[in-house]
Amino acid sequence: MTKQIFLYFIFVFIVLINSAAQEVVTGLQSNYSISKTRDNHAINKGIATQDTLLLPFFDDFSGQSVFPDKSRWLDDFVFINNTYSDRQITEGIATFDALNNTGRLYEQASSTGFEADHLTSKPINLKYPASENIKLSFFYQAGGLSDAPESKDSLTLQFLAPEESKWYSVWKAEGTTDQRFKPIIIPVNQTRFLKNGFQFRFINYASLSPNLIDPSMIGNSDIWNVDYVLLNRNRSAGDTVFADVALTLPVRSLLKSHEAMPWKQFRQVYLQEMGSSILVHYRNNDTIIRNATRNFEIWDVYKNSQTLFFTAGATNINPLTNVDYNANLVYTFNTDNPDSALFRITCSLKTDEFDPKANDTLIYYQVFKNYFAFDDGSSEGGYGINGLGSRNAMVAYRYTSFIQDTLRAVKICFNASYQEANKRAFDLMVWDDNNGIPGNVLYTKEEVMVEQGNMINGYYNYSIPEGVVLNGVFYVGWRQRSETFLNAGFDVNTPNKGRQLFWLNGDWGQSSVNGSVMIRPVVGKADIITSVNDTHNTTNKNKNSIRIWPNPATDYITVSAGELPYSAASADISILDLSGHELIKVPFSDHIDISSLHAGIYIVITKFKGSIVGYNRLIKTK
Repeated sequence: MTKQIFLYFIFVFIVLINSAAQEVVTGLQSNYSISKTRDNHAINKGIATQDTLLLPFFDDFSGQSVFPDKSRWLDDFVFINNTYSDRQITEGIATFDALNNTGRLYEQASSTGFEADHLTSKPINLKYPASENIKLSFFYQAGGLSDAPESKDSLTLQFLAPEESKWYSVWKAEGTTDQRFKPIIIPVNQTRFLKNGFQFRFINYASLSPNLIDPSMIGNSDIWNVDYVLLNRNRSAGDTVFADVALTLPVRSLLKSHEAMPWKQFRQVYLQEMGSSILVHYRNNDTIIRNATRNFEIWDVYKNSQTLFFTAGATNINPLTNVDYNANLVYTFNTDNPDSALFRITCSLKTDEFDPKANDTLIYYQVFKNYFAFDDGSSEGGYGINGLGSRNAMVAYRYTSFIQDTLRAVKICFNASYQEANKRAFDLMVWDDNNGIPGNVLYTKEEVMVEQGNMINGYYNYSIPEGVVLNGVFYVGWRQRSETFLNAGFDVNTPNKGRQLFWLNGDWGQSSVNGSVMIRPVVGKADIITSVNDTHNTTNKNKNSIRIWPNPATDYITVSAGELPYSAASADISILDLSGHELIKVPFSDHIDISSLHAGIYIVITKFKGSIVGYNRLIKTK
C-alpha cells in the first residue's frame, strides 16, 4: 500500500507541475496540534477508567484537549478543535478527516476510498426495556472550513450488540456541499442493543481526490464535524433541541490588526492598535427565549493580577439564534515589564443552573513578545505557488515596524509533506516598500532548506545574524528555486486580504486566497534566545510563592507551593501552549515529567480545589 500511495503522489506531482503556475491551498498532510501532544497523551491514556458508563451520555467537545475525553471515549483518532468550522452550535467540535491519531495521513489512504477515523464510546449500561425510549442524538456538518466530502464518502454510525460482539450500521450520511449543522436522532430500541456493555461509534470513509489537479488530493480531505452527542432515556422522536445557551466561535485578538506583536512596538502605537470591543459569539439552542449575562475578564499572566473585569449585562436571546456581540472595551494593555507581556482574556456566560457549563467560557491569550503575527498559530491548510512557470515565483507578506527596529529572524511554519516532497531549497527574502508592493531587496539568504520546526506550533526559526534595520512598511517571504510546492502553513481563520502578495511572470499581484500564511518576522536585540530572565513566577493572594525550577528545563521540573497544603486529591497542574491547548494535566507533584513537550514556551497553571492559584511561564529546551 505504501508503494501504491507513493506512485499516486508522484503522478499527482507530475500533473501539477505541468499546470500553469498559480496560488494553491491544500489540505494538511499532518496536523501539528495532534503530533506535538501525541507522546504525552499516549503516556496518560492508560489512566482513564474502563468502568461501564451510566446514562445520560453527553459530550459537546468543549474541553481543551485536542483528543477526545478519555472518560467517555475509547479511541483518539478524531481531532477536537474549534477552528475547522464557523457554524458550530457550541464551542468545540470533533473533526473526522483523513489523518490518523499521530496527525499523519493514513497509510491506507487512496483515491478509491478507505476507512479513516473512528470515535468509539466506552461501554454503557443500557439494560432497560424498550419502553424507556432511549435515543441517541447528535449534530453533524460536512466540510466546514476544509475540504467537503464527495458523494462516495460517508459518515457512518454503528451500534454494538454486546452479547453478539457485533457492530450494526444504523445511520449513514453521504458527502455533500451543504454546510449546515444538521440534527439527527436515532432510537435504541432493539433488544440486542438494550444490554449492559452497549457501545456506539462513528466512522468516516474518505478518499483522496481522483481529480489530479485538485489540491485536496495531496492533503487532508473529506472533513466531517460532529457536535453535541447525547444518549439518554425518555426522549421523543423530535427531541433534538437542547436547553442550553453556549459560546460558539473562538475569541480572537483584541488588537485591530495583529494576532501578536512586539511589546515595545505595541506601546508605540497602542492608541491606534488597541481594539475598542471584544467580539463574542454565542447561541441559544433552546426553543424558548433565554436570558444570559455576559462577563469579561483580563489578567496580566506574568504578574498574576486582574487588570479588568466588566459585565455587558444580561440579555434575552431568541430561540435557535446565533448572536455576534461586540462588547464595548475601554481599556489598553499595560504592564511594567519592558520586553514582553502576556494577557489572558476570559469571556463567559452566566446561564441557568440546568445548562451545561463547560461551553460557557472561552479563553484567549494575547501575546506580546519579539515577533509580529497575523495568524493564530493553527494551520488548517497548506499554501504555495505551484505549476509550470513557478520557478523564481515569490511570496511576500506586508508588515509595519512602527519604530526603528532590527529584523533578527523570520519564523515560517512549513507543513510536513508526504515522503518529505517539499524538502527543497528556497531563498529567504526581505524587501522595503514601493507604493504598496515589495520594492528593493533589503536582505536575501539563498538556498535555505524547508524545515519543520520543533518549537511550539511548528515554526522554524531562520535567523539573520547580521540583522536588517527596519522603519515603516517592509515585506518578508521567499523566492522559489524550483516548481515544487513548498507547502507553508495556512491559517484559514484569520483573513488578512491585502497583506499577502505573490510574484509571477514579472508582476506582483494581491493574493486571492482568504487566510494567513504562517510567517512571522522576529525583531529586537541580537540575542533573541529566551532565557531564564524572561520567566515570571507568580504568587497567590496569600503571598505563598509558587515556583518552578529549573527554568529553562529539558526533561523534568520541580514545583514548590510554599505553605499551601497541596495534595493530589485537591490540586492539579496543567501545562498549556500559547494557543491555550492543554498538553499535560497531572495531580500536584513536586516532580513533573515534561520530556514529551517540544522545545518552546508554555504556561503552567496550578489549581487548588478547582480554583486557579498560580501561573508560571515555562521554557522547554531540547
